Amino acid sequence: MLVRDDSDTLAPQREAAFFYGLWLRGHSAEALRQDIDIPRTILNKWLKAKDFQHDFREDLQRVYEYRKQVLAVFDALVSNEQNRAQLQ
Repeated sequence: MLVRDDSDTLAPQREAAFFYGLWLRGHSAEALRQDIDIPRTILNKWLKAKDFQHDFREDLQRVYEYRKQVLAVFDALVSNEQNRAQLQ
């Protein structure tokens, strides 16, 4: 049996910080957003697949929500940095 550990509440922030570091090193913010995000159309396609069991579909939904959290934190970090740079 697989045990799921959802107790790491800072995981999205750490992952977003990783992508933020890549952005600071010159990677395109838009390219990084595409790497982080799962488009809703893709999730819907996965959820409609007949060969996926219910538990797996629930896991896909959790992954989707997690990626959206990472994306939101990443966007906030980039926005804050851009605002800070404009003030200087």
